[in-house]
Amino acid sequence: MTQRIRQPRVAEIVAARLRDDILSGRLKEGDVLPPQDGLLAEFGVSPPALREAIHILESDGLISVRRGNMGGAVVHQPSADRTAHMISMVLQSRSATPADVSGALLHLEPICAGMCAARPDRMTEVVPYLEKEIERQTAHLADHAQYVPNARRFHEAVVSRCGNEPMILLIGSLELIWSAHESSVWGDETGGDPMNDKTMRAALRDHQRLLEAIRDGNEARAVRLATDHLAAARRNTLAAGTDKTIEAKLISQAP
Repeated sequence: MTQRIRQPRVAEIVAARLRDDILSGRLKEGDVLPPQDGLLAEFGVSPPALREAIHILESDGLISVRRGNMGGAVVHQPSADRTAHMISMVLQSRSATPADVSGALLHLEPICAGMCAARPDRMTEVVPYLEKEIERQTAHLADHAQYVPNARRFHEAVVSRCGNEPMILLIGSLELIWSAHESSVWGDETGGDPMNDKTMRAALRDHQRLLEAIRDGNEARAVRLATDHLAAARRNTLAAGTDKTIEAKLISQAP
């Protein structure tokens, strides 16, 4: 029996054209789509089809529609923050916990550390970025309010400089989710308990050792150091905070 192939609707074709313009960069973050009359003339479609196309893009998170005199459809490029928020909502719906997220990172982030060490261009594309984060962490080590965000930036830099875009996006999203949970546990603004000085100094030493291994190109040592450090950080945070279900709102509230 011949299988019938569904023809795409007019609205889907228009949405696909506009989506390609956004994803290719022809339409950039903050751009406003042309007024309805202009889009109707450009695509030669009916107003209901155009409205449906706009709704499709809005559901994709690629535009937001503003009402009123300053209205219009504003373009939004896909981002790691939006990906993290979507993943956190899926995880919350499946009753996943912060321990689940940190457990995933315990396996995945050391791979990124090893990849950083293996990069032939690590002295220009990895090491300076990690050095900058360690300098920031060192300068503000006595500031308990700044410790968690500064320490997390080091971890995020390890992931973002690994050189593989799919891993950067997926593992980076998990980093953002875990960072939001850590901030809820240790942050002053949330009423969390401050991390003690001994723990903060130990974490900084771990970061410095990991940087040395990456600088030396020692992939195996970088993986081992990252694993040991993440295991210790995981124990400290999970011991200090209740292991409840992931809360997607923490991502949307993150600065």
